[in-house]
Amino acid sequence: MKISNHFFLTLLFSILLFSSCITQKKEKEISKKEYNKEDFKAVENAILDYVEALYLVDSTRIIKSVDPKLRKIGYWYNPKEKAYRDNLEMTHQQLVRLAARWNSDYDQADENSPKEIEIFDVNSKTASAKLTAVWGIDLFHLAKVDNQWKIVNVIWQSQPDEE
Repeated sequence: MKISNHFFLTLLFSILLFSSCITQKKEKEISKKEYNKEDFKAVENAILDYVEALYLVDSTRIIKSVDPKLRKIGYWYNPKEKAYRDNLEMTHQQLVRLAARWNSDYDQADENSPKEIEIFDVNSKTASAKLTAVWGIDLFHLAKVDNQWKIVNVIWQSQPDEE
């Protein structure tokens, strides 16, 4: 069976073109991962600032990591009533004041208190994540504002006491 030169050249060109596309795609994926690695760490640091502001009684870390237009709501479990109190809202200023006093006697949290951060998604301008802390679970939306990652939305809930 005889293969024409035209067919052979077309096949060779197609293979080279296809492999070039794969290489370019891999290069883009690698550069995107490297870009996201930097943002991923910055998102993680913003959440770490948030939790450590409360644990270490350092409200300056709230100012650093939380956008002034914060929208925060929560659900606190009341063990006496065995029910949640819903839609507890908090402003940025209230959070700053809370961080300045919440653990001031170091009776709410210590060095062994949980601060588990799970980052779900990091894009060029938005991110989402979860924090498990001594008070319960916080779910976050973050935005890149003036080239810095800031927490803009928090919804949280405390966990019922285990019986």
